[in-house]
Amino acid sequence: MMGRRKLPLAICVLFMACTACFTAPSYVEDPPPTQCTVTPSSRFDCAPDKGVSKEECEARGCCYSPASEHLAIGQPWCYFASNYPSYKVINKSETENGFTAMLSRCVKTFMPDDIMVLQLDILLETDSRLHFTIKDPAKKRYEVPIHTPKCKGKASAVQYDVQITDDPFSLVVRRKSNGQILVNTALAPLFFADQFLQISTSLPSQYLYGLGEHLTSLNLETTWSRLTFWNRDISPKKDTNLYGSHPFYLALEKDGSAHGVFLLNSNAMDVLLQPAPALTWRTTGGILDFYVFLGPEPKAVIQQYQEVIGLPFMPPYWGLGFHICRWGYSTSDMTREVVKNMSKANMPLDVQWNDIDYMDAYRDFTYDQTRFKDYSEMVKEFHEQGRKYIMIVDPAISSSSPPGSYAPYDDGLKRGVFITNGTGQPLVGKVWPGLTVFPDFTNPETFRWWYDMAKDFHDKVPYDGMWIDMNEPSNFVAGSLDGCPDNTLENPPYVPAVIGGTLRHATICTSSQQNISSHYNLHNLYGLSEAIASHYALVKIRGKRPFIISRSTFASHGHYAGHWTGDVFSTWEQLYYTIPAILLFNMYGVPLVGADICGFVGNTTEELCVRWSQLGAFYPFMRNHNDHDSQPQEPYVFSEKSQTAIRNALYIRYSLLPYLYTLFHKAHSSGDTVARALFMEFPTDPNTWTIDRQFLWGEALLITPVLEQGKTEVNGYFPSGTWYSLVTGVQLQSKGQWVTLPAPMDTINVHVRGGCILPLQLPGMTTQESRKNGLVLVVALTTEGFARGDLFWDDGDSLETFERRDFTQVLFIAANNVLLSEVIQLNSQADGLKLQSVQIYGIASPPKKVLVNQVATEDFTYRKDTKVFSVEKLSLPIKSQFTITWS
Repeated sequence: MMGRRKLPLAICVLFMACTACFTAPSYVEDPPPTQCTVTPSSRFDCAPDKGVSKEECEARGCCYSPASEHLAIGQPWCYFASNYPSYKVINKSETENGFTAMLSRCVKTFMPDDIMVLQLDILLETDSRLHFTIKDPAKKRYEVPIHTPKCKGKASAVQYDVQITDDPFSLVVRRKSNGQILVNTALAPLFFADQFLQISTSLPSQYLYGLGEHLTSLNLETTWSRLTFWNRDISPKKDTNLYGSHPFYLALEKDGSAHGVFLLNSNAMDVLLQPAPALTWRTTGGILDFYVFLGPEPKAVIQQYQEVIGLPFMPPYWGLGFHICRWGYSTSDMTREVVKNMSKANMPLDVQWNDIDYMDAYRDFTYDQTRFKDYSEMVKEFHEQGRKYIMIVDPAISSSSPPGSYAPYDDGLKRGVFITNGTGQPLVGKVWPGLTVFPDFTNPETFRWWYDMAKDFHDKVPYDGMWIDMNEPSNFVAGSLDGCPDNTLENPPYVPAVIGGTLRHATICTSSQQNISSHYNLHNLYGLSEAIASHYALVKIRGKRPFIISRSTFASHGHYAGHWTGDVFSTWEQLYYTIPAILLFNMYGVPLVGADICGFVGNTTEELCVRWSQLGAFYPFMRNHNDHDSQPQEPYVFSEKSQTAIRNALYIRYSLLPYLYTLFHKAHSSGDTVARALFMEFPTDPNTWTIDRQFLWGEALLITPVLEQGKTEVNGYFPSGTWYSLVTGVQLQSKGQWVTLPAPMDTINVHVRGGCILPLQLPGMTTQESRKNGLVLVVALTTEGFARGDLFWDDGDSLETFERRDFTQVLFIAANNVLLSEVIQLNSQADGLKLQSVQIYGIASPPKKVLVNQVATEDFTYRKDTKVFSVEKLSLPIKSQFTITWS
């Protein structure tokens, strides 16, 4: 970051074009009163680094508004005058990819080490994607090392106009179709100092989503709020930087169109929102590297974003089943007992987990030879039962074992894989095993070492996936055992609003060194880099799809792994907050996401656990997990009535797995979301723009959970159209309205959207069992009698089946009293798969004649009360086209 070399001659010429750069004072004079006439909602903070007095504020050339004006909380007292100096454009020209310009600042700011000359590059990458960067042309600065598409040439027919104002410099991006301004940086001056970069933009409305990971509602609060990005080990709570960083937002425009903005920057960062509405990005390093996505549909924005960061990985089928874990399963016998009790209670279970209990002295790639003496046999038993096994792996490696006794440390030390301190020695912190060192996953040798460690352990214990935790990275001392140096990386001129007040709090020294840069730049990428290394290792070890769940994340994480939302509390409030969390991570391209069902911290209640299990049945990743100090919360510990309710929820999930798996295929192949906010599907209905107590699976299923204690009914919004209860088929015709639904303790309301066909399967106790059962089609007709759907099917575990076209895909269409299938793609995995029955919702009168492949059948029923028409005993091979007609 520090230590600037001399400017080359070409840049010096630019300075000479603005001789004031060499003669002007450091700060401007007091602004005239007219320049301070800025509406309160549009004031931008001129004292981001500290509280300042009136004299200090005006010495910066800024305006001061005393507290007596009754400012709103968060509204700045010291704000930029409308004529505050910024950069101006020296020259601009066309390039092969778009445009370029040089920006020059003639007056220093109040931040140290201003970079006085910048280069702006505008890249017209696609018709719906604009990419622009602002960087130092004289010195290579840190840039985020994730793969992004490199486009040759420029798109010719783009959906956007880009306008540049020369003095002061500003950039405006408009939507061509209607002139809507999407980005406008003219609201506040641009800052680009060595450790402080700031740029502001207007927003088209207060309907803003993204900018995670934080404990927020779906629609972000734009009234003087701050969102901080610095990955941190902490239980989710409001106004706190949490485990991941995703500097991307989606904004709705007034007509329901949407656009997205992504700042590809991994440094510590604040994003400030204000009621203008406007947004300010503040980051402590790197460059300004922006992508703008034109949509215009919200779903298209998310797809365009994932074209940049990478499409999600395809999870194995078994990963969509039910998982169970607890910190406190302290022996192999206790772990086995959980599986036995789940079986006795007739609860489906696919994956058993262990927390750090299995380890020998909490050391990675070891297990306790006494408490888990038959560890490998236990895992093999699970495999024989058709189940999988996952255990936790923390990144911090014990450094205090006697030499020669712990291979991960000894071998890692020889191979130079650990993050180093200022003296070039491995930085020593403290985590669960005691004194620890931290692997540097940006080092190619660490990839190989991590694989070797994972492979050696897999040879002993044939685990099926990895749970990577504590990878912010978490550290129980501030920085290191020896403290941290006193330098600008540890104490930058601007520290975002991180919990603890310093960047080293609960993590390692920011001045520590990794292979490609300092931890100051790479901290927010630590979990992602470990996920990539783990993905690589598991693919090589198992030769099958990897299954990895990580706590710490960054943009592109979903390409390699899934996420769980951390150490949530067992409260009704946190039950609700899991919904926006799940929806937002789907928008970040991480569809495999879930929260700890029933909560992790604290004691759940039976009612809360039932309601959480019902909601959790619709998390894309479903796992019950809790703390060792909390009361047990496995489904079988509760009353028979509650067990029945949880079992019913699990059966519904397992029935829906073919549909859920098909949704994951669409996420993997085209960037669709799995769990979906209502506004994503109904963007022109303003009633949906703030709804986050309901959500969709894909386009077809609407989930309306109970989120409050003692409630046996729930209010749900139904967008205009036809909806059917998934369980009963009862029709609900909506004009776009709120409906009160009965919700006794054994019920979660799930509705199918008219016009959709869902492939279901009779549930088994594992996905291995379920996949052998017959299929059921639920056909939910529109009032015009139309519906469509599809099924994606492969072996559920092999690598790149879609890319190799080793799958079966079937399209289902219902229209004019005919239901038919069309086989789009076929492989042998579907040989034994048969359609057993069809349920058609919304048939106005009972059919008298039914033909299956032109042959009459008597195996059909019709219920006048629900208008559900069922055709049974079909046994139709899914690999062959079929036709069912009724009249």
